[in-house]
Parts: sequence; C-alpha cells; structure tokens
Amino acid sequence: MSDAPARPRAEPQPARPRAVTRPARPRAVTEETTLTRRLLIATAIGFLALFVMLPLAAVFVEALRRGLDHYLATFSDPDTQAAIRLTLLVAAISVPLNMVFGVAAAWAIAKFEFVGKSLLTTLVDLPFSVSPVVSGLVFVLLFGAHGLLGPWLEAHDLQIVFAVPGIVLATVFVTFPFVARELIPLMQEQGTSEEEAALTLGASGFRTFLTVTLPNVKWALLYGVLLCNARAMGEFGAVSVVSGHVRGLTNTMPLHVEILYNEYDFVGAFAVASLLAGLALVTLVAKSVLEWRFGDALGQSRLH
Repeated sequence: MSDAPARPRAEPQPARPRAVTRPARPRAVTEETTLTRRLLIATAIGFLALFVMLPLAAVFVEALRRGLDHYLATFSDPDTQAAIRLTLLVAAISVPLNMVFGVAAAWAIAKFEFVGKSLLTTLVDLPFSVSPVVSGLVFVLLFGAHGLLGPWLEAHDLQIVFAVPGIVLATVFVTFPFVARELIPLMQEQGTSEEEAALTLGASGFRTFLTVTLPNVKWALLYGVLLCNARAMGEFGAVSVVSGHVRGLTNTMPLHVEILYNEYDFVGAFAVASLLAGLALVTLVAKSVLEWRFGDALGQSRLH
C-alpha cells in the first residue's frame, strides 16, 4: 500500500446559470431601407389606382352621368337585352366545354406518359400567344362562305360563321387554357400514388377520378372556371371577327358597347360596360370569398 496522503475531495462547485439565448431576430428578405420599401409600395398602389381603379370608377361615373333613370333605360332596349342574353348563352356553353377539356387535358398531361405529350402541353398554351383577331380569322377561313368547309356547309344549310356557333367556337378557343393551366401544375405536384392505390383496391377509373382526383383539385378547378367565365363574357377580338355584327342577333355585350360608342350614345355604352365591369367584380369577389372561406382546404390540396 502507498504511504501518500489522500487528496482532499473537491467541493462541488455551484452550477453556473446557463445563458439565456434570445431567438435570432428574423431577417428581412431584402435589405432595403424603410424609405425604399415605402416607395415601392406607393409605386404599386399608385400604378393600380391610375391604370385600374381610376378607369373602373370612370366607367360607372359616365354610366350614371344622366341619372339612374337613363341608366336603367339602356337595359330596356331590345338590342341591349339581346346582347346580354347572347353573352350569357355563349358563356353557358363555352365554360362547361372548357371545363371538360381542361380536366381531360390536365389529367392526360399530369398522370400519363405518351408520345406527343410535349406537343399537347404547347398547344394548350397556344391561345395565350395568338392574337384573338387571328383566332377569329382562322374560323372564318375554315367555315366562311369561301373557306375550306364553306361550300359543304352551305350545301347542307349549316351556318357557323356570322352566327351563334361561330361565336361559341371562337370563345372556346380563346378561353380553353384557363381551366387546364390551373389544374396541370397541381396534378403534377400530387403525382399518381393515390390513383394507383385506388386502382389496386379495385376501383374503376371513373370512380377513382370522382373519389380521389376530383376532390384533390376541386378548388383549382373552380378558380379556372371563374377565370374562364370572366374571359368568355368579356371577349371582343375573336368574337368581333366571326360575329358579323348583326345587331340584335350576333352582338355580344362587348360588341354592343362598341356600336353604342360609335353612335355617340356614350351613356348607353358606359352603362353596358358597367354591367361587364360589375360581372368582373363579382367574379373577383367570388374568388376572394372562396380563398378566405376555404383557404385551409386549398392549401392542403396544393401541399398534398
């Protein structure tokens, strides 16, 4: 055994209080000064006020310039009523057609691999790059009296151009990307795992679409329908080419506004224009209400 004296035991040291670390202050996305941020916000608000709110307010001011009675009298005109009915009819036909096409195109592009998929995706975006006037001219060249199919249509007593069918075709062409473009990115993000699971469990393709695919994209589908409807009711260029401007028969509301303005009936023109603007505002309000009311569900569907 060792004769070395035992070392005294060290007294336990009191625990030092741990330094409280404060959470790091969140950094701004950019390092602009407060003055710069305020200038940017003021620029955006000023731009919207000058180019959006001011013209919109001017439409309603001019429409009511002679009073409410004169404003309401515009809508008692038979030609104005015919233009309103035709606009609603064209929208009621073209929007459901585009909804069916948009769902089919989005489902095919997002869920399947096939030859020509890139071409189909490009064709979906075609109306965004082609002038509406050119789109209307294409239908005239196809279905007009001297067009490619004109003699055959005339022989069978069928009229497409300068009639309601031509207006519907032109409207469908310029508005069909809206529904598809809302659905394609969402369907691609969701993938095909749920559909494959449903098919594995014995569900048919149609039942899989109704119970799996459609619930996941219903809000995006509704947004696409709202945008498609707004564009369908306000389309001017393509419809102007194929309509023939037959007053009371083939004039939609945008075309009727042009006729009233050219006849120097400014109050009547702005009255019909205010109805178009009101329909656009209703669409915007409906979209905002849906985002506010079902924002959580929409976010979950997009992050699914």
